[in-house]
Amino acid sequence: MHARRAFLGLAAAAPFALAAPRLARAAGTAKLGFAPWADAEFITRLAARLAEQKLGMKVELVQTDVAPLYQGLARGDVDAMLMCWLPKTHADYWQRVEGKAERLGVLYNGAKLGWVVPAYVPESELASIADLAKDDVRGKLSGRIQGIEPGAGLTRLSRQTIADYGLDYTLQESSEAAMLSMVERSIRRKQWIVATAWSPHWMFGKHELRYLADPKGALGGAEEVIALGRPGLRQAQPQLAAFLSKLNMPLAELEAAMLVAQEKDNDAAVEAYISEHASRVNGWFAG
Repeated sequence: MHARRAFLGLAAAAPFALAAPRLARAAGTAKLGFAPWADAEFITRLAARLAEQKLGMKVELVQTDVAPLYQGLARGDVDAMLMCWLPKTHADYWQRVEGKAERLGVLYNGAKLGWVVPAYVPESELASIADLAKDDVRGKLSGRIQGIEPGAGLTRLSRQTIADYGLDYTLQESSEAAMLSMVERSIRRKQWIVATAWSPHWMFGKHELRYLADPKGALGGAEEVIALGRPGLRQAQPQLAAFLSKLNMPLAELEAAMLVAQEKDNDAAVEAYISEHASRVNGWFAG
């Protein structure tokens, strides 16, 4: 999984770096933080490359979990993060930093969370989350839902969804990489599996998957993914803040780029996107 690759700067010690005293940074340097999600890594690496090429900045990437990332942003230990999901997924985190962070702009619209199954699982047997309560369906799934890391908003909402629907299931908390591995193994074996998932993600380009209906709306609806800046970013780094405020792309473009990143690597995906979407990229720096 490319989201687990080595990366620049303080990544290996990120949780500790974000807790350290803040150090002053020169106007031509920036730290961009992200959690190990495929969409967050791609768009953060794209922003870093463009800030270096177009603004002549030195950019350091910091990878950590979601909770310390928000803490680091509010403290000013990172300059920006490009993965705030609102109104529901990151609502708790946003409430803690609102007034302590700058909302820059919408990166992409129509993002969503949900639970997915492979397309070969018959809809006549399993079409919605409510169907998971059926004894025969629970048996085929061994009473287990494959999840991601404990600190993710999707994990919190999935725990609540199990309670809301009165399901006798265990949420297997692990990581994005482990979730993807379990999905791929199950598909190879044509086994049933339910996994927590989100769009945008390259997995929908690689596998035939469908979301389970959520009649209670427990996992929320369409979301916006927003760029956030540290306190005072617009004054301290006006060019960077202006660029991140304009950085926006359609979900289809993002998912296509993410699939390139998965099949090759993030550097290749970033270069291909910049080359193939020059007009859009130039618009992010217009004016």
